[in-house]
Amino acid sequence: MHSFLYHWQVSSYLVKAFSLTLCCFFILLNPHKAYSKSNVFTYPAPETPNDQRFNDLIEILRTALERTVPEFGPYELGPASTVMSKARYLTELQNGQAPNIIWSSTSQDLENQFLPIRIPLRKGLLGYRIALIAKDQQEKLDRVKTVEDLKKLTVGQGLFWGDSLIFEAVGMQVTRAKYANLFAMTSLKRFDLFPRGINEVFTEYELHRKEFPDLQIEKNLLIYYPWPYYFFFNKNDSVRSKRVETGLRKMMQDGSFEAIFRKYHNSAIEQADLKNRRIIRLKNTLLPKETPLHDSSLWFNPVLP
Repeated sequence: MHSFLYHWQVSSYLVKAFSLTLCCFFILLNPHKAYSKSNVFTYPAPETPNDQRFNDLIEILRTALERTVPEFGPYELGPASTVMSKARYLTELQNGQAPNIIWSSTSQDLENQFLPIRIPLRKGLLGYRIALIAKDQQEKLDRVKTVEDLKKLTVGQGLFWGDSLIFEAVGMQVTRAKYANLFAMTSLKRFDLFPRGINEVFTEYELHRKEFPDLQIEKNLLIYYPWPYYFFFNKNDSVRSKRVETGLRKMMQDGSFEAIFRKYHNSAIEQADLKNRRIIRLKNTLLPKETPLHDSSLWFNPVLP
């Protein structure tokens, strides 16, 4: 009996040793398959097939992960398998499911619930707003000179967009709808203006102008409010957040962060012709006190009138 147990234990040990050796062999053959779960990064799927709004953020994320391969190892990056509303993917993130990294404008509520990296991904560019309007609305917009004038207008916004609260705080009426429907609604004058980031407005106009020929880019007005966009993680996901923040800091030092910003946004900044637009500034009372507003290296700083 003792002999039998001895031989069984030896055999069991040899099987485990062989399995471990085989596993290591396959890892050596293809080390890029040896991802730990913490090196798999899943971001929200695009809302529509031609949705290009976040291509720059995906490139920033991929570059940050590439910069950190020596310290953190290989990674896997891709979109979630299902298109979700913002409310749903925030719930999934909070529950530790996919997506495990999101990008969003910040607020105190978000920073209480999730783990932010306080590096504005577009250097605050989204806070500079140029509107899409119906063609015959330009004269009405030309009469808008102050916040008091702006309060008389109605605004179109996406579902769960945080800056809707900024417009409501100054007394504007906000109509919320699915992103894909807002272009038709603008053209049909369901509201007066659909404010877009200057990095969004020209691309979106080109994508939708044939389908909605009454759509137009407003010519003279610029609305500004501080509006940083961050990467956010589950509160307990310090491993992924540390890797991405390390990569972002490296990118800021080696110039690749600025290069991606210029690659995606230089053309729009030039088209926007900011110095020849009249500016209306709105307060953003949603910003947490930790927002790095005084670090000028993190922000886009145009010369404005």
